[in-house]
Amino acid sequence: MASKLEAAPPHLSDGLQSPYNSVPGFRLFASLGRFDYTSQPMRGWYETTIRVRYAETDQMGVVYYANFFVWFEIGRVELLRQMGLQYKEMETQDDSYIVVAEAHCRYLKPARYDDVLRIRTRVAESRSRTIRFAYEVLNDATAELLATGETTHVVCDRSGRPRTLPAKYRQIFMARRPAPATQA
Repeated sequence: MASKLEAAPPHLSDGLQSPYNSVPGFRLFASLGRFDYTSQPMRGWYETTIRVRYAETDQMGVVYYANFFVWFEIGRVELLRQMGLQYKEMETQDDSYIVVAEAHCRYLKPARYDDVLRIRTRVAESRSRTIRFAYEVLNDATAELLATGETTHVVCDRSGRPRTLPAKYRQIFMARRPAPATQA
């Protein structure tokens, strides 16, 4: 733990501008690795690392499949923070809830107790009422791809009725979408 306090994590020391850099204590807080994960942006993808806890595994030390969806949420929330957004403010200030309508995960290899995993998240598609996120889960030590996934979200009001995503959020999500492929 002491080594984490000695130096800022790479995403804070490489000149990256974060909206939280001016918040007192943010650098120290970020260096502590809240929930034992760290986060940093990467060319359209946003990366978060987590360590597999014993409680997330079965008797054989293999991760229970549903935990991948929890990790997708961690990646998604951290992506939104990097984009300058917070779920809570979207809900309270703009009556915009991002409700999961569909979730998929393709398991390729097992994750095991105490592995450090890299959760990669990006905005795959953004429309006026829906947002689709894509995920990759890799073993951080070996770079092996363990799982891929997607979640599709419908923007709803507090009553659960679909609504249009406010323009200020649409602009941010549209800017994060991957560029369309060009044909030669």
